[in-house]
Amino acid sequence: MKIRNLSVIILCFGLTVFSCKEDDEITPEVAPVRDAQEVYDENILEIVTYLETHFYNYEEFEQNPTYSDLSAMPYTVTPNDNFEIVFDTIAGANSDKIPLIDQVTSEEVTSSDGIVSTLYYLVVRDGLGGVIHPIDQVFANYNGLLIDGTLFDSAISAVPFYLTTVGTLYGVVDGFKEGIIKFKARQGYTVNNDGTVTNHNHGIGAVFVPSGLGYSAQTQTGIPAYSNLIFSFSAEKRVLLDHDNDGVFSYLEDLNDNQDSFDDDTDGDGIPNFIDVDDDGDGVLTTDEIEHTVYTEDQNMMVFTSNIAAQVYYDTYAAADEVLYSIIDNNDGTFTLNTVIFTDSNDDGIPDYLDSSVY
Repeated sequence: MKIRNLSVIILCFGLTVFSCKEDDEITPEVAPVRDAQEVYDENILEIVTYLETHFYNYEEFEQNPTYSDLSAMPYTVTPNDNFEIVFDTIAGANSDKIPLIDQVTSEEVTSSDGIVSTLYYLVVRDGLGGVIHPIDQVFANYNGLLIDGTLFDSAISAVPFYLTTVGTLYGVVDGFKEGIIKFKARQGYTVNNDGTVTNHNHGIGAVFVPSGLGYSAQTQTGIPAYSNLIFSFSAEKRVLLDHDNDGVFSYLEDLNDNQDSFDDDTDGDGIPNFIDVDDDGDGVLTTDEIEHTVYTEDQNMMVFTSNIAAQVYYDTYAAADEVLYSIIDNNDGTFTLNTVIFTDSNDDGIPDYLDSSVY
């Protein structure tokens, strides 16, 4: 899978992680280094020209309700859940189509070589499920295209990606990550009679990636050096990660909320909180300074018989400082709801696990 970022950051913090090395992950060739600003100037001109002269199958999506109605059984399902984005040239019979340049959104992103780059992304629908954070794992199906329309990679069934490189866990190229975190994951899903899964109300979109946010000078199979990339995708499922298994999701350990989990280090020991089992350095493990709560039934003594019932109970009754950690399928027709509460024993506004004065 060529979305993978092949650079590896080795973090020797005693954290045990597992390699997800793909069979096509080989040492890439590197082209002669060019001036990064010069390359970007060429890249962005090519991308803007593409956006001005191409459109996507927006009419196919517009002919149906944007989202499926999951409020009652049986679900009213929109075909949009299964549509994928298709690009084509504005010409001939398609000369009256709306160009992508009038439908995309842009933001500035600084690439690893220090160049401020404009990243364009297309929002077909935002999605109604959970927010996708830069430190999460996401399951997505996608198409990867060169600017000339060549398909260099794809997955018709959702495959998992770690969005950030941690230890031996490969992340993804920056442009793909910056694009997909603009969307939300699925709101629900249906298991079909043949065992396949149809996801509902997930984000659908595309991102147009200058080479500095892709592979830059690296040559991949089917991807020449300094190539612009286009990824269209369905952001089907989000997995919240807890890299150090301390009971606090990694995205919550981005305390300054700057989308960078590596610069939050409460105790100043050089280990970012999201891989530090004792965040405040007081000698007490983080997992022992938060409150773990397990629910097997609701307030009416009714056993949770579905994932949705457990979620509804949490949404209705959870305390302000209580966070849903997991809903476990007990494989007997029942579900268990696990939450954590970030205890603040001295009421100073700082949770115990971040407060070294509380042991």
